[in-house]
This record gives sequence, C-alpha cells and structure tokens, in this order.
Amino acid sequence: MSIVQIGLVQMSCVGDKAANLDKAISRIRVAAANGAQIVCLQELFTSLYFCDVEDYDNFALAEAIPGPSTDVLSAVAAELNVVIIASLFEKRAPGLYHNTTAILDADGKYLGKYRKMHIPDDPAFYEKFYFTPGDLGYKVFQTKYAKMGVLICWDQWYPEASRITALMGADVMFYPTAIGWATTQDEETNADQYDAWQTIQRSHAVANGIPVVSVNRVGYEQDGAMKFWGGSFVANGQGKLLYKASHEDEETKVVPVDLSQADEFRVHWPFLRDRRIDSYQPITKRFIDEA
Repeated sequence: MSIVQIGLVQMSCVGDKAANLDKAISRIRVAAANGAQIVCLQELFTSLYFCDVEDYDNFALAEAIPGPSTDVLSAVAAELNVVIIASLFEKRAPGLYHNTTAILDADGKYLGKYRKMHIPDDPAFYEKFYFTPGDLGYKVFQTKYAKMGVLICWDQWYPEASRITALMGADVMFYPTAIGWATTQDEETNADQYDAWQTIQRSHAVANGIPVVSVNRVGYEQDGAMKFWGGSFVANGQGKLLYKASHEDEETKVVPVDLSQADEFRVHWPFLRDRRIDSYQPITKRFIDEA
C-alpha cells in the first residue's frame, strides 16, 4: 500500500494578515507533529473572505507569488519535511490579480502555482471584481509524497476540471475552499447546499478513481451575515468518506489516504477505458442549440 498522511487545516480568520499566517503555521506544525506529510490550507487563508463587497482597498491584500508568504511557508515546509498547499491572493502585475494556490515541496522548493479557472459572481461572492480567470491551465505537481492536482473552490462544481486534472496523472485532488451560508437562510436549505457541495466533489473521486480532499474555512464573517460552513472532508477513489469536519469548529486533522487503490478502482469500474473521446467535441460549446 502507498499510504500518504494528509493534513487538513480548517480555521477561522481575522482581519490581520500576519495573525492569520501565524495561525496557519501553528496548525501546520500541529499537523506535522501528528504525522502529516501533505498539509492543505483553505482558500485565501491569510485574510477574511473579502469578496463579499467590491472594495478597491482590498487589492492591497494581494502579493506576489512567489513572495512574502511563500517565502515564510517554504522555510516551514523544509523544517517540517511537509508539502504545503497555500491559497493566496496573487498580484501578478499592476491591475492584474488572480486567486492562486502555491505548492511548496517538502524540501521547501517552490514547485509552481495554479490559478483559479472558474470565477464566480454571486451575492456575497463577487470574485469577478478581483480575480482574472486563470491562464495556466489545469496543473499537477510532482511532490515528494504524491503527484497532486489542485483546483480551487468554484472549480469544484465543474467535472471537466477534475477530469482533465486526473487525466494529467494526479494521484489525489485538493480543493482549497471558502463557502458558507447566509445566516438568514433556513436549515433545510443549508443542509441541501452542503450535501450538494460534498456530493459533487465525491462524484469527482468516483468518476476518476482517485481521492479528493476539500478544505473549507469556518466561522462567522461579514458582520455575522455569513457562516462559513467548514465541513472539510476526505473521500477515497470510490467516494467513501474517510473524514468529515464539523460545521462549527476549527480542526486540524491528519488522515491516512491509500493512493495505491486507484488501479483497483479503475480496473473494476473502468470509466477511463470506456470513455468515448471521439464523441465529446460538443462539450466545447457554451450550449448545444441551433445557431
């Protein structure tokens, strides 16, 4: 068996970038002390989720990648011999910003970055105001412990993204995330939304025969109007839940994940074998109708 110890850091954030970074590092240390080899942080973990408003001042939160945060985290990765998945607000050039995840290998080496491809624009999630869609394509990263695919939050609703990432050879897929409920919303709708969110990602695990790791933030933000629902989880390549975090609490959890199961899953459920790649051209259309 090829067991990899995967650490998930589900935490709340405050308005102080330095405090959030310090907190994340302390949680990485806890995960490493508990045997983690790969640690995934949540989406935009150095700040509050600022996309609830369109405010030009929030662009000051962005930084270069590689840059200050990745420099600090690279040292931590090397010290602890862990891979770190770090989601950050990237300033690429004046007036050009991305929602980006950096990958730091267990020796501290910066392996590269993935820029979020799908950018939402919904009430309290006004990301199009801040982020240019990713232009690096889908990415996999060969780390010390696994060949990893990384997608970000809104990407998780798109099976095309997970399929391409899996076809690039990912052993496991990670989704740093920031998603929550309006506190005025009823409990039944809350439950339905969380179930849909978890189900779509578990379906990516099933369809591709590889584990999925989703790490969400937790806690109240936006003056109490938004409750980030936590519920971070790990599913194996048949969609079986190996771990699910609470909706209320900060959690740092290490989950053993067997990456060697992919061949068995794919042999018994040979979805990749039976793909009709000659028939998929219409998927590149926005909608299939008459011109």
